Amino acid sequence: MLELGRLEDLPVAYRDALTQQNLVPLWPSLRSVLPPNIPQPKTRPVHWAYKALRPLLLEAGELTPIDKAERRVLVLANPGHGLEKMQASSAMYLGMQLLMPGEWAPAHRHTPNALRMIVEGDGAYTTVNGEKCPMSRGDLILTPTGTWHEHGHDGDKPVVWLDVLDLPLVHYLEASYHVDRDPQAIQPGNGERQYCSGGIVPTPAFQRSDKAYPMMRYPWADTKAALQSIAADQPDQEFVQVTYINPETGADAQNILGFYALMLRPRQVLPLPVRSPAVVMHLIEGAAEARIQDETFTLEEADTCCAPGFSTVTLSNRSVDKPAFFFLADESPLHRKLGVYETRG
Repeated sequence: MLELGRLEDLPVAYRDALTQQNLVPLWPSLRSVLPPNIPQPKTRPVHWAYKALRPLLLEAGELTPIDKAERRVLVLANPGHGLEKMQASSAMYLGMQLLMPGEWAPAHRHTPNALRMIVEGDGAYTTVNGEKCPMSRGDLILTPTGTWHEHGHDGDKPVVWLDVLDLPLVHYLEASYHVDRDPQAIQPGNGERQYCSGGIVPTPAFQRSDKAYPMMRYPWADTKAALQSIAADQPDQEFVQVTYINPETGADAQNILGFYALMLRPRQVLPLPVRSPAVVMHLIEGAAEARIQDETFTLEEADTCCAPGFSTVTLSNRSVDKPAFFFLADESPLHRKLGVYETRG
């Protein structure tokens, strides 16, 4: 391979002249931005244990009233990017959010796409563009770019959910902002009730609705039942996985990040394909193990881990008699749109 010149090989006077004109020589840094053969991601394999995180999140509820926090969140930050960057990967932000009984998180909208994967608790809800979406463990609720949303809690125990946003990308593009508003009026209708079964849609859907996102809530009960049905119908199928999609178009549920649910049969060991996008794995139910490159993480329910792009990942179910269920989020839609999506091996 061609050996490139170093910055220090250039005369100081020449370097100073470049700096004065806001110029930078490419060749000394070329391999840092275009490494040979495979990217060199900053994203590292990381495991966030819910057992360790939860007490700190509840303490945040005692230390900071909701009116002082607006959103009471602990960010799951990847040290490879620097904790101050508050990102799990190059395009994904993760946060564990807490809502206490009787609290209301104010209505607003923002440019980053977001979703909520409910981790624990009942009685809370998210209102998205007037649609009231109940929040129960394992439910997935979308709050796409530009949609008004707020959270309320009518129950009697803490509710926690995992936020997944494309905030790092939108912030990098200098397009990130948010706008506040008064509480929303609740509108009749729920998207998940109209699109409740595969192969069946309401007749107006053939004309397409005027909603970019016709379905905001994906109940875990339906998703889990779909996985179990696939596993029973295809006992030899290695991958028992479903994709969260827009029920009218068949496209990904959101336009930058992809979302999936995966089932591991008892004692199953599943190597994932080596792919270009980073992936986040959140264990909804069961006991599992994730081997990411040379690191192995033991996962309990509600634990979350992250794997860089192009890394080897193997998931194992540690139970001899119960399935394990994962929620996955990755950057595949973005990579496909950019033309850089790739699999290896």
